[in-house]
Amino acid sequence: MAGTGRGGATRGGRWRAWRRSRPFWGGLLVALGGAEILVTLRAPLPVILHIGPQGLAGYLVPVILLLCGVLLVAHPPQRLFYALVSLVLALVSWLTSNLGGFFVGLLLALVGGCLAFAWTPAKKPRPGAAPATHPAAATAVDPVGDPEPLAGPEPLTVPGPAPGTAGRHWRGVDQS
Repeated sequence: MAGTGRGGATRGGRWRAWRRSRPFWGGLLVALGGAEILVTLRAPLPVILHIGPQGLAGYLVPVILLLCGVLLVAHPPQRLFYALVSLVLALVSWLTSNLGGFFVGLLLALVGGCLAFAWTPAKKPRPGAAPATHPAAATAVDPVGDPEPLAGPEPLTVPGPAPGTAGRHWRGVDQS
């Protein structure tokens, strides 16, 4: 059978599962943003804007952005750190690297960093746990057909004075 791998899973299914287990789109956009900023630094001389220091920082920022994008995909447990670094470096590229690669690389890296920061891994169900149901699917009556509603929490009651002790306590002190 063409396209099936181990256990009958298709290549597309394995790729989708791998991609969803990490901040793939965030890392890809950060890497593309870093690459675009790096390409604009190598643009012909009349195109280059000289804003900010054009020395080592102009090349270091996009290279680290590119590295952060790759690390976001390769090492998802550290996604928050890499996402924050990529967000800060995308903003720094405004000053060091031709207005952030003429805004395109800056925006790609910012959107990718936000996507990576917001990504959370899917929680795996515990073995033996019932599958989660949608709250709207829950009914107020027993599914067997009993007309009585399901038991809910008991109403809260405030305890009053014990019978026959009214007026004997004043501010927590026994007056007897």
